[in-house]
Amino acid sequence: MRTNTIALALGTAFAMSFAAASPAAAQMAYPDKCKSEMSSGGDMAMQGHAMTGMTDHQKESMDGMKAMNMNMMQGMMKKDADVAFACGMIAHHMGAISMAEVELKHGDNAEAKAKAQKIIDDQTKEIRELTAWVEKEVK
Repeated sequence: MRTNTIALALGTAFAMSFAAASPAAAQMAYPDKCKSEMSSGGDMAMQGHAMTGMTDHQKESMDGMKAMNMNMMQGMMKKDADVAFACGMIAHHMGAISMAEVELKHGDNAEAKAKAQKIIDDQTKEIRELTAWVEKEVK
């Protein structure tokens, strides 16, 4: 019970934030079968967390991290270890894509931007594979 309460407290307000955080990730929705029955509530984990003074890239990175954390917590709450792994990795990869997109938008180093694009390409493929597995295996 305490674990569910902590997960709820940490993540409830993040459920909808991922779609807005990342254009590419918005095209790859977190699978419904990976979501838990966590109800929506206040943003208790981030209350009082001021984002004033942050640069645009820092704010965008934080938004992506919040969404990733919520989805990872939901996925890791699955009772089946295989499903928890797959769902947690989907969320983790979506977070990597979000971070890479921030680099592409705000970064100025060609090598870093090339790595960010590779991450987007590789993680997109893995998300598709893991999502297909979840859709096939989870009843």
